[in-house]
Amino acid sequence: MQFKHPELLYALFLLLIPIIVHLFQLRKFKKVAFTNVAFLKEATLKTRKSSQIKKWLILCTRLLLLAAIVFAFAQPFTSKIDALNTKKETIIYLDNSFSMQAKGNHGELLKRAVQDLINNVPENENISLFTNNTVYKNTTIKAIKNDLLQLDYSASNLTTEAILLKSKAFFKNKTNTLKNIVLISDFQNNNNKINIRKDSLNNLHFVKLSPINSNNISVDSAYISNTSPTQIELTVQLKQSGNSIENIPVSLFNNDNLIAKTSVEINDEARTTFILPVNEIINGKLTINDTHLQFDNSLFFNINDSSKINVLAINEADDSFLKRIYNSSEFNYTSTPANQLNYNLLDSQHLIILNELNTIPNALISAINAFTNQGGSLVVIPSKDIEKPSYNTLLLNHATSFNNLITNEKRITTINYSHPLYSNGVFEKQVRNFQYPKANSFYNVTSNVASKVLSFEDGKAFLYQSQNTFIFTTALNSTNSNFKNSPLIVPTLYIIAKLSFKIPQLYYTIGEENSFDVDTQLQQDDILSLVSDDINMIPKQQYFNNKVVINTSENPLIAGIYSIKNKAKTIINVSYNYNRNESDLVYSNLSNLEGATVSNSITEIFDTLKSNSKINALWKWFVIFALALLLIEMLILKYFK
Repeated sequence: MQFKHPELLYALFLLLIPIIVHLFQLRKFKKVAFTNVAFLKEATLKTRKSSQIKKWLILCTRLLLLAAIVFAFAQPFTSKIDALNTKKETIIYLDNSFSMQAKGNHGELLKRAVQDLINNVPENENISLFTNNTVYKNTTIKAIKNDLLQLDYSASNLTTEAILLKSKAFFKNKTNTLKNIVLISDFQNNNNKINIRKDSLNNLHFVKLSPINSNNISVDSAYISNTSPTQIELTVQLKQSGNSIENIPVSLFNNDNLIAKTSVEINDEARTTFILPVNEIINGKLTINDTHLQFDNSLFFNINDSSKINVLAINEADDSFLKRIYNSSEFNYTSTPANQLNYNLLDSQHLIILNELNTIPNALISAINAFTNQGGSLVVIPSKDIEKPSYNTLLLNHATSFNNLITNEKRITTINYSHPLYSNGVFEKQVRNFQYPKANSFYNVTSNVASKVLSFEDGKAFLYQSQNTFIFTTALNSTNSNFKNSPLIVPTLYIIAKLSFKIPQLYYTIGEENSFDVDTQLQQDDILSLVSDDINMIPKQQYFNNKVVINTSENPLIAGIYSIKNKAKTIINVSYNYNRNESDLVYSNLSNLEGATVSNSITEIFDTLKSNSKINALWKWFVIFALALLLIEMLILKYFK
């Protein structure tokens, strides 16, 4: 038992006064003579004994009465903590990721969680609540009730570690505070192990919400698997968790028009194929009808006009290998001798290749520097007899210089697999023993900023990259090297060209770093917008002479088909879809979690929090006790003889 005003307990010393009064009475009794009758003596003895008992009862009653009054004014109470001196801070994380669309015993997990929070958190208790995409700091449930009832699902989600770090950042830097962190989620197993560091300052409470079943079917991905002069083959991959399905319809829309429909049997995974015409703009949507999770029932994609990448080769050597790589279906390839170069061609190119020039004229150096500064890509293939000062002048901005020619034969043995040229599915695995290409001679090139893409067996570079410039250190003609016959040459030069102009993909994933190029020329102060229905946003963009580079990451937030517009003019369409990570309904096991309280009920957790900080006021009981003692004293005085 604790007291709100313990200093008033000193008043208990006042109980000595009635004790003194009763024990040391100052009244003197007078003797009254009676006749010597035995009966009267017996009556006197009985009366005296009765009077003494009555006095002791009254004394005890009054002492208890005064003590009860003192205790009542001191306001005693009981609680599990020193509640009056301890302030409480509660941080609540509410998971609103797409997996919370799953149905529980009382409807969707998120909607039920919102109702339980509204019903169990005291209306005026100060709390901080955050979700995957919203924060309500130092507020009350009453103030945010309408916002919670309208809370929508989010494409982003937070790891447990990020949630705990964010929660602790909301706490005030105050001592003697009871700090509670409540995590409400289905704790989907997203390969992030839950590690909790023991923290005596914070009380962790995990509320795991579980769906009735873990069945779900998703449109996982789509890709162009084959093309021909007349048609495009679009392959759609479906994934399923839970029970297998014998027949699931898959519909294909172009805008709002149904253009194809099929059905598949699915057990874990299934694929189906749609045939589309070539040279037709498709604003596509693939849909299935699944009653479990809704966010992954549709997948948007775009097939736009076939944009081609402009490649210009300036040659003083045979370029037949370049013509084979840069075919007419994907590239606008232009070849010109160095002495017949039309400088007006440079501004319209995406990639320029200097193919074994002996010397680079100053005019060409100036034009190429302007070209690369405007976002163009450059490939430098030196000849065996270069004029080094001209090359070094060209590469001055890249802190790279050609030095002496080394005439020893070397094999090209080291591939930088993490480099963007080779990291996106070029190799299924890292190859250690293959037919290494070789070079009979190469230049010793020094660079302070360029990174190695391919290297010789002695560690010297065969191919450098510095920003948007790729530098070979040796001539690629058949006399000097067999690299043209190597399997490496096609992916290397092909992907360099693809990186020079990033044609929009079939679709992009929301929440990831996405970048693509738009083939357009803007007037001064013009800006591109990303538009879909009533959504209009301005993405991060960088303007060059013949293209605009668009970068998106956090936006857009809603899946769909978006138009890239310059004012009212639509240039191209791009599609964004939600990440499918949450489609697989597999959940973490929290039964062995240490350092936290685990429950499957929001009501249970908040009942525990209330009981931990509940104050049981006892002063009313002492007032009632005092009144009862007063009544007892009156009865003793009246009826006790």
